[in-house]
Amino acid sequence: KTGSSSLTLILSGIPGMAVSGSWVAVPLCCLYLLMLLGNCSLLWAMRREQVLHTPMYQLLSMLALADLGLSLCTLPTVLAAFCGPAAALPFRACLAQMYFIHAFSAIESGVLVAMAFDRFVAICHPLHYGSVLSSSLVARAGLLIVLRGVCVVLPVAVLMARMPFCRSRVLSHSFCLHQDMLRLACGDVRPSSWYGLSAVILTKGLDLLAILLSYVLIARAILGTVSPAARAKAFSTCLSHLCAVLIFYIPLISLSLIHRFGKHLPPLVPTLLADAYLLVPPVLNPLVYTWKTKQIRRRILLLLCRR
Repeated sequence: KTGSSSLTLILSGIPGMAVSGSWVAVPLCCLYLLMLLGNCSLLWAMRREQVLHTPMYQLLSMLALADLGLSLCTLPTVLAAFCGPAAALPFRACLAQMYFIHAFSAIESGVLVAMAFDRFVAICHPLHYGSVLSSSLVARAGLLIVLRGVCVVLPVAVLMARMPFCRSRVLSHSFCLHQDMLRLACGDVRPSSWYGLSAVILTKGLDLLAILLSYVLIARAILGTVSPAARAKAFSTCLSHLCAVLIFYIPLISLSLIHRFGKHLPPLVPTLLADAYLLVPPVLNPLVYTWKTKQIRRRILLLLCRR
């Protein structure tokens, strides 16, 4: 057995390749650069454009910040794993990265629920939108979402810090995830495993159910609208959020299922899904919202023209 304080874990690039090389590192750098430019431009446009100072875009700002946090906490280890043959990470640094990855993921899930509620009120109760969704309510909701993400993941990190390690020290990914670290531990891993599963169900599982319920009610309201043009307009206001939900939850659910039930699959499958789970939403969310929102598109174009 090895004490966790002196433990060093080895990060993996692409399974089956001794050296990933710059041919993988360069596209990854481009993706991270696109993520930074997209989310920072989104935040800048929403700050400068007065018409975007509404609850919907305040929530979108929170989503962009969560995307930035999720990507930036993985950036150093991902580039280290793909730029060299073997990148090592001290256990405490890996534990901290695991905590922030899962905390930012829980925060992003909570923001997506708040955005679904925003769309529900806007479509089902438009006359009460301003009174229900005030700026103070959005601020309180944002604080609760952050506190939930921070607190629910903390026991995961505490339990992992107490685990002894006696197996291989090679991780399956280029960053630290709970289930990936747990498979390297020895002793009784059931408390940590069951708490991790419960935390996922009570946060992302309930969040997904809340989003689905919101869209069932939204669909009923839209289908009850007489005018086809009004139905199309109402659906269009939900399209960006639906895309954000799909690109966040599909890789997340697939990765969770594979970690628990897909041990017979090739190692490349969970690696690609994990990379998609952490990279695809932060890269695509700004593109989707910029494409669908005229004011954001106009402000970013103005910025580009000045440059």
